[in-house]
Amino acid sequence: MTGAVLVLGICGLIGVGVYGLLILQHLIKLIIALQILTKAAALALVIAGAMTDQLALGQSLALTVIVADTLTAVVGLALAVQVQRKCGTLNVSALATLKK
Repeated sequence: MTGAVLVLGICGLIGVGVYGLLILQHLIKLIIALQILTKAAALALVIAGAMTDQLALGQSLALTVIVADTLTAVVGLALAVQVQRKCGTLNVSALATLKK
C-alpha cells in the first residue's frame, strides 16, 4: 500500500515538473520546475533501492543526482542573472525573439 502511494507521489511530482517545463515562460520558474523534476527522480531512486533491498545504492545514486541538480540550478540562476542584466527580461518568449 505505501509503495503504491509513494509511486503515485513520484508520478505527481514528475507531472508537475514536466507541466512546468512545457507551460511556464519565466526563466526562474523553469529552473524551479526542473528542480521539482529532478527531486522526483531522486525520490524514485531511493524508493527503488528500498523496494529491492539495496537502500544504500539508491541513496548514493540519489545523492549524486542531488549534487548534479544543485550544480545545474546554480549555473541556471547565474545565467538568469546575466540575462536579466543584459536584456532586462526573463521571459523566454521575449528572449527567443532576440537575434543578436
